[in-house]
Amino acid sequence: MSRIGNRRLTIPQGVEVNINDNVVSVKGPKGELSLTVDSLIKVAVEENEVVVSKVKDTKEANVLSGTTNANINNMLVGVSKGFSKDLEAVGVGYRFNVAGKKVTVSAGYSHPVEMEIPEGITVTSASNTELTISGFDKQKVSEFAANIRKIREPEPYKGKGIRYKDEYIRRKEGKKAAK
Repeated sequence: MSRIGNRRLTIPQGVEVNINDNVVSVKGPKGELSLTVDSLIKVAVEENEVVVSKVKDTKEANVLSGTTNANINNMLVGVSKGFSKDLEAVGVGYRFNVAGKKVTVSAGYSHPVEMEIPEGITVTSASNTELTISGFDKQKVSEFAANIRKIREPEPYKGKGIRYKDEYIRRKEGKKAAK
């Protein structure tokens, strides 16, 4: 039985939740998000809480109840507080440059890689080796951060590459020289 699916979600101050047919829409100070819910799941607003329940007690409904509950929780947190991911570039000449709606990444290639910033996401740079990606949609923020990280993933020998701020890279020992 899904414990996350049975969780009651408290609606934060200033957030409005509407349910029409199988579409849950959440509106708050940071933005507005909507989610289409499967027919096996029923979502209801009781007082100041969102309740997710199963229409039928099947394995698929159990799985979907947990996923739906987690997605609605991400929507509630996103429109009230927002999400952010921090990236850092480690290596000689590895850097970020934010200009307008583009992020330019220099990561050891013969050319800089330019990426268009999606709508609803803000990117700031504290220094030329640090990048903060923030927005109200957790999926968009995480996907954009992963796409930037994918440009040059950290390698285990020297640790060079683009990594998340709190990410630990397991280091390997190089080859030993023959005696």
